[in-house]
Amino acid sequence: MIIHPSLGISQALRAPVAAGYLKLGAYSLHHADLFSSLENPAGLSSLRTFAAGVYGEKRYLLKELNNYSAMIGVPTSSGNFGLEAGYFGFRDFNETKLGLIYGRNLGEKLDVGAGFFYQGIQVAGYGNAAAIGFETGGLFHFNEQFHAGIKTMNIFGGKFGRSKEEKLSSVYSLGFGFEGSKKFFAGFEFEKEEDRPLNLNAGIQYKFLPFLQASLGLASATATGWTAIGLNWKNWRFDFISSYHPYLGISPGLLLLYQPLPKSQ
Repeated sequence: MIIHPSLGISQALRAPVAAGYLKLGAYSLHHADLFSSLENPAGLSSLRTFAAGVYGEKRYLLKELNNYSAMIGVPTSSGNFGLEAGYFGFRDFNETKLGLIYGRNLGEKLDVGAGFFYQGIQVAGYGNAAAIGFETGGLFHFNEQFHAGIKTMNIFGGKFGRSKEEKLSSVYSLGFGFEGSKKFFAGFEFEKEEDRPLNLNAGIQYKFLPFLQASLGLASATATGWTAIGLNWKNWRFDFISSYHPYLGISPGLLLLYQPLPKSQ
């Protein structure tokens, strides 16, 4: 018997189990935040002030599956810029990501965005490999209540190492959002990743009080549900997130976000 180990890459960076919670706000005006640009780079165009945030998740309560993300967003007169960093895994196997995101408003109805990112993978005993990825996105605001967006990722290139035998997966998504009010939001998206089944992310969010909000949702491809409680204090938001897989169990997460409201609000 001959065993030949190989390195297989399935996506840009292993997304948090509760990824829908972090991303669906992109299809919104009043419920979007800095992390909305993880779903669609055009979501960064809604940023009006400097913002920064970190997210950590202990997937299925295993320290080897820790997932961390950090973001910084800066609005300018020429569009908004964001920096993203991510880490998944542990010492013997890990994936890292560094990204630059740009979002711009093209009027009341249309936002566009693009992102470049460096993806690295390290496996103890087998070395390192890296690739460069690219994503584009657009958001259309029919009115203050209804929104839609599309995103493409890694359509071309994104190949790893010298051999170029492995590549970043191509990803396509189409999403919609409905804002019943400044307190209530519902959104869903269809996401198709290369060599994986079609996934439906869906969720709702409600702001009970100025300092308290709650969310819940699901992802069909992994049969995972998630819930979250958000606490707002001055310019800060603390979100406590928990996702559940029927066979693999619970994945707790914590989001800390600094994002001041515009002076006009």
